[in-house]
Amino acid sequence: MLTDDGKHLYVSWDEYHMLIERLALKVAASGWDFDQILCLARGGMRPGDVLSRVFDKPLAIMSTSSYRADAGTIQGRLDLAKYITMPKGELAGRVLLVDDLADTGHTLRAVVERLRGMPAIDELRAAVIWVKGVSIYEPDYHVETLPTSPWIHQPFEEYDTLRPDGLARKFKI
Repeated sequence: MLTDDGKHLYVSWDEYHMLIERLALKVAASGWDFDQILCLARGGMRPGDVLSRVFDKPLAIMSTSSYRADAGTIQGRLDLAKYITMPKGELAGRVLLVDDLADTGHTLRAVVERLRGMPAIDELRAAVIWVKGVSIYEPDYHVETLPTSPWIHQPFEEYDTLRPDGLARKFKI
């Protein structure tokens, strides 16, 4: 639900899963047959996992990080992992890159540029749930465009501040 000021978007677990399913349908409707999925950790892990299961394709993971200050709301230096984790082989062929959103677009653009430099990758396309209006990168697939570029409050963010003692209190352990 987008707030009246257009600066915040609150997403429930049900909405989040429905959006991932809609993203899968968009990719399927394109008719593009890809070989592997590469998700960007952390935001792309849940969408990547679902798409990997729906399309029955192997899932690779690449860690990235750019949000560091003010509870992750201020973008800092972009860090890209040196290695890509996957069960076997190498990232190759037709690859679907999956993340949760194109916020500023800097992370996606940097990853795409890096991957396009890998000779084993024949074709690369990107899929995200949301594209913000300020994004400098337009992925091949997305579900929603957010022209006001609100801060997205995703349902799993409750775990950003929840610690084991808080879980113990929740379950009265």
